[in-house]
Amino acid sequence: GEREGGEEHWRALGRELKAIGAVVTGEGLKFAWHNHHWEYGKTADGTSFLDCLFQEAPDMLWEADLAWIVRGNGDPVTEIQKHAHRLAAVHIKDIAPAGECLDEDGWADPGHGVMNWDAIRPALAATGVGLFIAEHDKPSDVARFARRARDTVASWS
Repeated sequence: GEREGGEEHWRALGRELKAIGAVVTGEGLKFAWHNHHWEYGKTADGTSFLDCLFQEAPDMLWEADLAWIVRGNGDPVTEIQKHAHRLAAVHIKDIAPAGECLDEDGWADPGHGVMNWDAIRPALAATGVGLFIAEHDKPSDVARFARRARDTVASWS
């Protein structure tokens, strides 16, 4: 379907989002894109599909899902720095070590996986972004996830 489209698909989507964003922001709201891994597909010249979206919708904000960046073979620190001016929110999510948490689709509770928070945290701090969303796409124990997410983020201050 639409997520497998190439460069022109993503550019057309960016133009559509630019028009929608103009209406939304005209009402005094913020309008941001939430990424998954497929935005890290590449055009023939190596441009990511996320960059295609942002080139076509230059005023659109970004709700960065850091773990999906990694799953798309992108680097969260590079992406945070590159798009710092459009960061509206950040998903604090983690990836389990290979072969672990298979019942949770390979996701881990924040701070309990392989995400390099020691590198990511200073990059986030430099942007001034203030909205962080603890996320796990398929927790087997929601209370455990919530407790660990709270404890991880609290340990950062």
